[in-house]
Amino acid sequence: MTFGTKGFLAGISMVAMLAAGTSGVRANDSLIKAQSDSNQWAVAGHDYGNTRYSPLKQINTENAGKLTLAYSFSLAALRSNESSPIVVGNTLYVSSSWGPKYVYALDAATGARKWTWEPEIPDDVLQYACCDVNNRGVSYADGKIFVGRLDGKLTALDAATGKALWTTKVVDYKQGSVITSPPLVVRDKVITGFGGGEYGVRGSLQAFDINSGKQLWQTFMVPSPDEPGGDTWKGDSAQHGGGAAWLVGSYDPKSDTVYWGTSNPGPWNTGVRSTGDGNFGKLTNLYTASTLALDPNTGKIKWHIQTTPADAWDYDGVNEAVLSDLKIGGSTVPALMKADRNGYFFVANRETGKVLSAEKYVFSNWAKKWDVNTMRAVEDPDKRPGPGHPAKDICPNLIGGKNWQPMSFNPQTGLVYIPSNNVCMDWSVSDVAYKRGVFYLGAEFPTKEGPGGFLGELVAWDPIAQKKVWSIKEDLPFNGGTLTTGGGLVFAGNIHGDFRAIDAKSGKVLWSKNLGSGIGAGPVTYSVDGKQYVAIVVGRTAALPAFLGEVGKKMTAAAPEGGSLFVFSVQ
Repeated sequence: MTFGTKGFLAGISMVAMLAAGTSGVRANDSLIKAQSDSNQWAVAGHDYGNTRYSPLKQINTENAGKLTLAYSFSLAALRSNESSPIVVGNTLYVSSSWGPKYVYALDAATGARKWTWEPEIPDDVLQYACCDVNNRGVSYADGKIFVGRLDGKLTALDAATGKALWTTKVVDYKQGSVITSPPLVVRDKVITGFGGGEYGVRGSLQAFDINSGKQLWQTFMVPSPDEPGGDTWKGDSAQHGGGAAWLVGSYDPKSDTVYWGTSNPGPWNTGVRSTGDGNFGKLTNLYTASTLALDPNTGKIKWHIQTTPADAWDYDGVNEAVLSDLKIGGSTVPALMKADRNGYFFVANRETGKVLSAEKYVFSNWAKKWDVNTMRAVEDPDKRPGPGHPAKDICPNLIGGKNWQPMSFNPQTGLVYIPSNNVCMDWSVSDVAYKRGVFYLGAEFPTKEGPGGFLGELVAWDPIAQKKVWSIKEDLPFNGGTLTTGGGLVFAGNIHGDFRAIDAKSGKVLWSKNLGSGIGAGPVTYSVDGKQYVAIVVGRTAALPAFLGEVGKKMTAAAPEGGSLFVFSVQ
């Protein structure tokens, strides 16, 4: 199902959406105020809807070619630096990798350091961090900075001084559960998940009191046998069933709903937790590889969309939900958009959970289509691996059509800008037994290059017509997240370290600068004293290429490791 191109996007900004929401249920007042100021970048995705759209337009298509370095700052930590800074007032807050090893507060205009926080992170965290020692940023509310840590803890800092106010244990990291992404603050609650789908953890979301760090609720993403959905698991396999909510959440103040994606089920051998083939019936392994809508007050699940039932390919459903109101068929729809790892772009009504359309945004052959009526993919049985049935040439690869790197949505162009991958794989399963703190996989998955002679692609996507408008092909996958602006621009980096300003309508590269190390992080933009800046963190991933064979070797060779913040402006 697709929508006609006549119904163009309403382009109702998240600021307007937030304002509408405040007339009913209130979100955190300090965050509402910060997000409504276009000069700031107060949360990971710029706004509660994760649009990564800034209306700032001092830097635009006319002058982007004149961008010059305003300042740079060493993060003093190499390897997998993936943080998107936040900017509140005239202060920029940025975290490093390895724990984080450091959190810095800088003068956003000059880079002068205001304070540094260095937590005590155990030396053994690397062995429990599936996919590297990354930290993707911090969160802000009520004069506090909130930091998730690789040792499974959550810390609140005084935003003015960097002093630790409280630290609470979220999860035991030695089971394979680390925290790599910033939490979501809703009113008096700080909500966070954790990683570990590859270690056989039982995923959950937890909410903590903003002032004390006391746990207020916990919701498991994998139900126990006596809970709704418990019968979607074979035997007692749910206790090590994955479903970790390790990326970022979104929030709609109008309906007072939090949205979060969940990871793959564990183990990767589907015969352990389901039927091992495509005739899985009710053994879909809820709520893994799904998008969940939850009540932020209680953690109760309102509805779910399971994008890959009984997942057999490591198609995590964790990718961010982008919220905006779209004009579809003459009506304004409260929409949720998601570029899923399984290669399908989903548009759903965020209030009801009804999927409105789902179409392939990358080359994908594991399924012929995703049926919005049955809420399941029409699979190609030859592409589903299981016991006694290895599968060949499956697309996309386990890193997905899109991985964690954030996309962005521009209400002016009506387009979503997706950092996508074009990589495939073979897959065969093997016997596996759970052992705490050790990979719980049971699969072999040799990587293959995707068709067409390219491995990555920046895709400008029309979410209503469900079609590609323009793209920039890359020779390697796992490129950087995107930012889009009122100046008609898209900013994005790649694994070679090339940071670019791109015309949001045409895809023409207007400016490019190599920053010396691979880029995965999403850029941000902000304004101080009337001057607009664009900031990006660099630092190539190190662990993930090990999953990708010869392609991974090319990724490692593309650029050295790094760890720096670069900030640009037009002088």
